[in-house]
Amino acid sequence: MKSPRTAALFFTTLLLAAPLASAQAPAGVPLMKEPIKPGAAASASSASAALPGKPGAPRTITWDALVPPNWDPFKDFKGLNFQLMDDGDPRAMQFLKRMREVWDNAPPNPQVVGQDVRIPGFVVPLEDSKEGMKEFLLVPYFGACIHSPPPPANQIIHVLPKSPAKGLRSMDTVWISGRISTVRTDSFMGAASYRIEAVDVAPYQEKAR
Repeated sequence: MKSPRTAALFFTTLLLAAPLASAQAPAGVPLMKEPIKPGAAASASSASAALPGKPGAPRTITWDALVPPNWDPFKDFKGLNFQLMDDGDPRAMQFLKRMREVWDNAPPNPQVVGQDVRIPGFVVPLEDSKEGMKEFLLVPYFGACIHSPPPPANQIIHVLPKSPAKGLRSMDTVWISGRISTVRTDSFMGAASYRIEAVDVAPYQEKAR
C-alpha cells in the first residue's frame, strides 16, 4: 500500500527536477548534480546556448538550445499546491498524468535540427554489451530517468554511437558529438525528442577556472 501523499510528492519531484533553460550551470555548462527549482535566476544568456567552434568542427551547445523559444514546461501547472493533495485525491493523479503527457511530447527546437553539435551530459544506458555501450540516453542532470522522474522529452537525447562506447557506466559524464535530428524515441527510461548518431563519445572534463 502506498504511503500517504505519495502522488503529490512525486508530482512535486517532477516540478523540482525539471532542467529549465533559465537555470543552467556556470559558464554555460549544463551539468547539474542536483535538480534545480522552477523560477531560478538565469545564469546563462541566450548567446551561451550555442558557442562558436573551429571551422568544420561541431558547434558546442548547452541544453537550453534544445528548448524552443517561449516554451514553458510549467505553463499549465502554475499556482497548484500539490502538497495539500493526498494519494486519494483524483486531482493529483489527473495532473500527474497531464504533466507526463505534456513533458513526453515536449517540442524540439527546429533551430538546432540538422546541425553538427557537441554537448555534455549524463549517461542513461539502454543497451550494453561486451563490446561496449551501443545505445543510451543523454540527460542534463544527475539522476534523471534513474533516481528521479524523466525530464521533458526535449531535454533527453537518444545517442547511437558509431561504434560501441567502451567503459561507460550509468550516470557517467561525457561529451557527445554528432548531427542532431528529431527522431523520437520512446524507451523504458523516458521519451526523447532528439537523436544523435554520435561520431565521438568522450569523457567530460571541465576546464579549470
